[in-house]
Amino acid sequence: MELKELSLQTGLHTQKAYYIPVKIKFLLSHLFALLWTGLSIYISVPWVNDLSAIVTMPLALLIITGIAYIPGYMNAFLVISLIFDRQPPFKDENPLKEITILVAAKNEAENIENTLAYIAKQDYNGHIKVFVIDNGSSDDTSIVAESTGKKLGLDITVIREENPGKFNALNTGLTHVKTDLVITLDADTLLHASAVRYLVARIESAPKDVCAVAGSVLVRNSRENLIARIQEWDYFLSIASIKRLQGLYQGTLVAQGAYSVYKTDCIREIGGWPDAIGEDIVLTWNLLKRNWKTYFEPLAVAFTSVPNNLRILARQRSRWARGMIEALKTTKPWQQPQIYTKYLTGINLIMPYLDLSYTFFWLPGLILACFGHFWIVGPYTLLVFPLTFISYAVLYTYQKYVFRRLNLKVRKNFSGFILFMLGYQMIMSPVSVWGYAQEAFKLKRVWK
Repeated sequence: MELKELSLQTGLHTQKAYYIPVKIKFLLSHLFALLWTGLSIYISVPWVNDLSAIVTMPLALLIITGIAYIPGYMNAFLVISLIFDRQPPFKDENPLKEITILVAAKNEAENIENTLAYIAKQDYNGHIKVFVIDNGSSDDTSIVAESTGKKLGLDITVIREENPGKFNALNTGLTHVKTDLVITLDADTLLHASAVRYLVARIESAPKDVCAVAGSVLVRNSRENLIARIQEWDYFLSIASIKRLQGLYQGTLVAQGAYSVYKTDCIREIGGWPDAIGEDIVLTWNLLKRNWKTYFEPLAVAFTSVPNNLRILARQRSRWARGMIEALKTTKPWQQPQIYTKYLTGINLIMPYLDLSYTFFWLPGLILACFGHFWIVGPYTLLVFPLTFISYAVLYTYQKYVFRRLNLKVRKNFSGFILFMLGYQMIMSPVSVWGYAQEAFKLKRVWK
């Protein structure tokens, strides 16, 4: 146990004995992924032949590539990248830089008091200026925010912005920012006591071309019901692993509005937050397009409330999928100046194909398998699962260390984990397909 813990400490924020350049990590991860994919193709030849006898060879290759080859390749690349991932040490874990926090809020009278209370509990020694931007609330959000801020001794200003849209609220707040760094925080998101300190420490320790750092957003309401418990593992393992992968290659693709820090001048240079349903996705891609870099800091933890019913969850995830398409239309992957961000954003070009394959091939194939017809879903599809478990095991080890360092405990949520592993994608892929369709047909935007 001592050796394991020492290894993790080395992996997160202390000096390493040997440094492997990012380029080498990138190449080795690809090499392993390609070898795994080649092995998968070789083993699956009988499967391809059997399926082609039913649906023709081109369609068989289209189906199997979408549900097995590409997911297997991506999982293999993720596993090796996570094993290679080593967070560089902070130059200073206790920065003193003055910062501003923007909280866009609409009808958040029930939540804003708690959110501000957690800001007041930060162990950050620099000055924190808070702007709460009331985006046309019909409740007492402004009154509660102002009275709570004064009671807590915060340097707080409440601003009214009647034009609808989170991007309008944030851009209005941006006009009042006078600090070099600005943090965005959702009105229902609670900060760990060291969240601001670690987030600012990371961007202050990073190279000058790093313009933003995404915090680690986890689930706060997982005790509410099974839907929330399933999402706890999505945030804790899946989303966190993707962000660690992207951060390793210096291009975290979403510095999420829920909790991230940005260099104020960089945000202003690109014109602020765009008019988009995925404003934080488009914003981040616009930053990357300027040849800046974005990082991820796993120790900067915040806890958000996730949807606790399927209807609201479906709206949220279809909105995320639609936001990805907006970003692809605004900034093409080949327009990205850095090779890593070309690759990372380019992956999103095939995501609709993968979600369509899962929805229209894998799910019907699963139903057929239940009746003994293993044409699409069968023993060969199990090749994807070992790498998925390995990637989550690696990430769980990292996350468990993060929690220990922050004096947090990982909740026992076995039922949520099983359903997350076995059934979560059955919901997410069809919902994503619906999001793609919304953007394709320019349907009305629905933020909540």
